[in-house]
Amino acid sequence: MRAATLLCFWLLAAGSYPDEIRAWRAEREAALKADWGWLSVTGLFWLHEGANQIPGIGAVFRLDHETVTCQQDGRSRQLRPDTSGSPDIVRLGDRQAYVIQRGERFGIRLKDLHSPYRRQFTGLRWFPVDPAYRVTARFVQQPGKLMVPNILGEIQPEPSPGYAIFRLHGKEVRLYPVLEDPAGKELFFIFSDLTSRKETYGAGRFLDARAPEDGKVILDFNEAYNPPCAFTPYATCPLPPAQNRLPVRIEAGELRYGNH
Repeated sequence: MRAATLLCFWLLAAGSYPDEIRAWRAEREAALKADWGWLSVTGLFWLHEGANQIPGIGAVFRLDHETVTCQQDGRSRQLRPDTSGSPDIVRLGDRQAYVIQRGERFGIRLKDLHSPYRRQFTGLRWFPVDPAYRVTARFVQQPGKLMVPNILGEIQPEPSPGYAIFRLHGKEVRLYPVLEDPAGKELFFIFSDLTSRKETYGAGRFLDARAPEDGKVILDFNEAYNPPCAFTPYATCPLPPAQNRLPVRIEAGELRYGNH
């Protein structure tokens, strides 16, 4: 058993695993820079009841209780928010807008192909790939709700299937995921650690993992990444819940971007 474990570690370190992580990181950066990626987000306007005119936008957005409609070019249509999983997009030339819902609040998020955040993007920086941070954790099934704060000062109960438990740097660590899609096959972790603020983004990082199999889950911190708030002030990112503020250093994954 020990020989098999050492062979697995050697294979991870020998070349294929680092190449796989570097390819994943290149895709991550390409997605940020892509048309309508997070670097294109240039505005967020919260709606009040009734008609809302956003400066420089040739459309009027009307909020009636929990229904948002767009009046544009003499036509009116109802807009689904991002919480629907497929928000309706309003095309505005090289810009686009769509409705976001956060709790009881509705807003219009604006994207621009000529965003200064795209033009001034300097690239992502990462810790060196380290196979030691690809952890096999035991997963404890404990369905419930995880109270997740966000940068708006709100706390949202999110479905959580349990927690991952593992040892790192001699300490036992637990991480609690949420399910962005209750029917999905991925776990979503929001965490901070002792590198936060100095080496990594101060408000924490994200990590995706496949659903547990046979009571185990793979946590690859080499793929830990920054939330959108690290790149635009117009995101509404979740923050690490109290359970996921880890008392260890995780020297893996994405580093701070700029002065964030």
